[in-house]
Amino acid sequence: MSKPTCYSTKAFSTTAPTARLSPATIERRQPGARDVQIKITYCGVCHSDLHFARNEWGFTTYPAVPGHEIVGQVTAVGSGVKKFKVGDTVGVGCLVDSCRTCPSCRQGLEQFCENGMVMTYGSTDPILGGGTLGGYSQSIVVTEDFVLRMPANLNLAAAAPLLCAGITTYSPLRHWKVGPGQNVGVVGLGGLGHMALKFAHAFGAKVTLFTTSPGKSADARRLGADDVVISRDEKQMAAHAGRFDFILDCVSAQHDLNAFFNLLKRDGHLVLVGAPEKPLPVQAFPLIMRRRSFSGSLIGGLPETQEMLDFCGAHNITCDIEMIRMDQINEAYERMLKSDVKYRFVIDMASLA
Repeated sequence: MSKPTCYSTKAFSTTAPTARLSPATIERRQPGARDVQIKITYCGVCHSDLHFARNEWGFTTYPAVPGHEIVGQVTAVGSGVKKFKVGDTVGVGCLVDSCRTCPSCRQGLEQFCENGMVMTYGSTDPILGGGTLGGYSQSIVVTEDFVLRMPANLNLAAAAPLLCAGITTYSPLRHWKVGPGQNVGVVGLGGLGHMALKFAHAFGAKVTLFTTSPGKSADARRLGADDVVISRDEKQMAAHAGRFDFILDCVSAQHDLNAFFNLLKRDGHLVLVGAPEKPLPVQAFPLIMRRRSFSGSLIGGLPETQEMLDFCGAHNITCDIEMIRMDQINEAYERMLKSDVKYRFVIDMASLA
């Protein structure tokens, strides 16, 4: 297959794990028959962007362009596109393609594609070669099956992080059927945790935040928590032993998982959506003595992501954000490492013009 013609667009990229992100020009393919070209208006800043830019997961190829919480307007469509038209407001999340044929893909679970999903950044581009390049850019071209429709009533900047932080927390809560009458814990109040509080509350559960920071109690209650537990306080933790049906762990730093296993009821679930850089020790007895389970969850497939967006539109749920310019991204990374953001940075891509 011949390489398609390309066009140039402005972006911010990095060339090494220790290099700052800086202005660059990248190539995008001209839209093919099933492609949608999108002018990016907002892009959320995910902790995964930082891990990727600094090669903390060990698979980054350079130059690297992070960004997978993308919102924008359709500027062109291919001749075979049926779902979208020029002018539509759309989103692109963590995936831009998959094999479409494996059992996971056929079930709408493209994030678990058994032949390898194509991530918005950090994968091999099946059409242009080289690495896929993400949303810290003026535009992107994506096959229509991996483009999502954004609810018209939502603030688009605040909706951008729904494409990762939103679906990452929505999916496990839905999969494990969180709902009324259940006690649900959320570990960590950051970009993921604040969305977990909003969703668990909207689903009707009684929600408890576990945090190491007493100063976050008021904000947690504003976001949907019924109770707040300081996880460093052994007495507070012991008082909640055996209480929870489900705990969603949203922490990407090193922390003690085993302290939370003891809080689960018999047959309770602890699900990890944070991605710590180093392995976390897991003790066997807290799990086997109460038939508790420990699982992980990865974003969501395209059908569930659209379901999540529609749910957010119906319930007016968005992320709490701080808007930044593109040239503030390096400082934003440093602030993110200090948890100095409430609760997600979003880049105004007009600042890249």
